Amino acid sequence: MAKNKKFSGGGTSQRQLRVGELIRRTLSDVLLRGDVHDPDLNRMSITVSEVRVTPDLSIATAYVLPLGGKGKEEAIAALAKNKGELRRLLSKEMTTKHTPDLRFVLDETFDRMDETNRLLNQDNVRRDLENEAPSEGSGDA
Repeated sequence: MAKNKKFSGGGTSQRQLRVGELIRRTLSDVLLRGDVHDPDLNRMSITVSEVRVTPDLSIATAYVLPLGGKGKEEAIAALAKNKGELRRLLSKEMTTKHTPDLRFVLDETFDRMDETNRLLNQDNVRRDLENEAPSEGSGDA
């Protein structure tokens, strides 16, 4: 088992969850207000859906998606370019002792949900699901 893993497989602590949610809310507010001195970033509407923090709270990975899903690569590039200023703005607003280093990745949850829905709506899958449904709920154990 590797000791230098940034994200442990053993679950996320309450502290990580609290700090991640605090960063998510604060980062969302900073982006909404347009506090960053970058007109390109301020023109974008970016949703911060989740922030995961490493166990040592040194790195925060923000899962983001531009409104409407357009300009994904530009949004990630603009956030990465301004991560120093974003971190400084977060440190001014948050009450934590240290502000983690920020990483930004695209939130692909909606893409995966769309693909799952597409698969579930295929005729052969729907037929298989309908054939399975009565036997699961019969309660004849």
